[in-house]
Amino acid sequence: MNHLVPLPVLLPLFGAGLKLAIGGRLPRGQRVISVAVLTAVLGVAVALLVSADRDGPVVARMAGWPAPTGIVLVADRLSALMLVVSCVVTLGVLVYSIGQGRADADEATPLSVFHPTYLILVAGVADAFLAGDLFNLYVGFEVLLAASYVLLTVGGTAARVRAGAGYVVVGLLSSLVFLAAIAMVYAATGTVNLAQLAVRLPEVDPGVLLILESMLLIGFGVKAAVFPLSAWLPDAYPTAPAPVTAVFAGLLTKVGVYAIIRVQTLLFPDGRMRELLLVVAAATMIVGILGAIVQSDLNRLLSFTLISHIGYMVFGIALASAAGLAGAVFYAVHHITVQTSLFLVAGLIERRGGSTDLGRLGGLARLSPVLAVLFFVPAMNLGGIPPLSGFLGKWLLLRAGAEFGTVTSYVLIGAAVATSLLTLYAMARVWGQVFGGTADHSGATAYSSGASLSGRDVAATTSVLPRAMTLATCALVAVALAFTVWAGPLVALADRTGVELVGRAAYVDAVPLPGGVHRSGGR
Repeated sequence: MNHLVPLPVLLPLFGAGLKLAIGGRLPRGQRVISVAVLTAVLGVAVALLVSADRDGPVVARMAGWPAPTGIVLVADRLSALMLVVSCVVTLGVLVYSIGQGRADADEATPLSVFHPTYLILVAGVADAFLAGDLFNLYVGFEVLLAASYVLLTVGGTAARVRAGAGYVVVGLLSSLVFLAAIAMVYAATGTVNLAQLAVRLPEVDPGVLLILESMLLIGFGVKAAVFPLSAWLPDAYPTAPAPVTAVFAGLLTKVGVYAIIRVQTLLFPDGRMRELLLVVAAATMIVGILGAIVQSDLNRLLSFTLISHIGYMVFGIALASAAGLAGAVFYAVHHITVQTSLFLVAGLIERRGGSTDLGRLGGLARLSPVLAVLFFVPAMNLGGIPPLSGFLGKWLLLRAGAEFGTVTSYVLIGAAVATSLLTLYAMARVWGQVFGGTADHSGATAYSSGASLSGRDVAATTSVLPRAMTLATCALVAVALAFTVWAGPLVALADRTGVELVGRAAYVDAVPLPGGVHRSGGR
């Protein structure tokens, strides 16, 4: 299995290079390569998850160089699970984007640019999940961010370029903070290997340790869109095409959440930021959902709900218990699929109704019952209606918070319940304005977020939703429902992941370090 670990990074990069060599001469070939590569990566990710769950973390040393000198890729339960879910989402979004491109006959967004860039984004995400050292994690972030800059501004409209410029500035600043933190960690410990850092950081002065933890949390907090570092997201995401917005909302912030989980559990298990993280989690939930309920644009409303529900994951991380981390992992998996589905549905709503302005929409339940169902299911899932996976994830977190037993944790439980109720209110408001009532759709000619870049007559192309786009959305909604049907095995896997994260020994012992330096046995 060790030889499989690099493939989720290498296969997309190889596919991107092949498609760049092909150029725009073979559009069908571009699509076939993308789908084949992501399908192969999904198969590898599933194999790694099965192996990591059965036998422990799978480690690969690049070019045979030993740790900590060489690059080490590690697939444990957490990274393999996140990799599987990310592959499912990126494959579904890819099929959606292919259907959209065929329906629009879009020449403004060349396949020779979009498909290679999309695969590079997938490679960056995989590298971030599998990275066994801080610098390789930084490289993974930069690869996916560089690709996201291109995808965000694809089409070259003024709104996208303006949003892309702000996104680039925020991304560069957060990367600069992360890079400075890496330099400080190396200066304090002499290594950036995560397993070796788990051994050496306890020997560092507590004041220095607090500074290192703070710097890493700031860098990752921006990428995860944690309040108050989340103001950039509602302005950046809604301007992109629907497939790009969906994959950004589903994955990019979760890479930041993954990084926070990794460093807090492996490097700072007794961190002094726990109470602050609890406060940040509550603020993220409340501020995000209050921003959502006052929005008049569907994409902006969903962007604020995205920020709000990041707070649930930070809640579980801050508890730093096996139960809390299991809840955070389960909720992250649930949220990736549900939030991606909602943004894909928003693209279909925009296509059918001609706008994402809630005031200009109405009556879509009568015009497109399938679209109404596709919105209703993930919306109720996000709101936490029993017995859906959203309810199960929230229940796991609330139970872990009650077990924690502090005043702050009980306040956070109240904030989580209030956020869930306000999410239901926001989703009900969208349902009433978009799918209830009546509206005149005959003159719909504008796409506010640019989901379609072609100049064709929208009224003629939106009466029937493209089959590939609808089927891809149905598939992701079905995946989210599958988490409810098979909640037992998934919760059990999340519990084992939480125990492994708290224990740390499995990860540290799996990475061969010089002299046999391990947490469990010393030198």
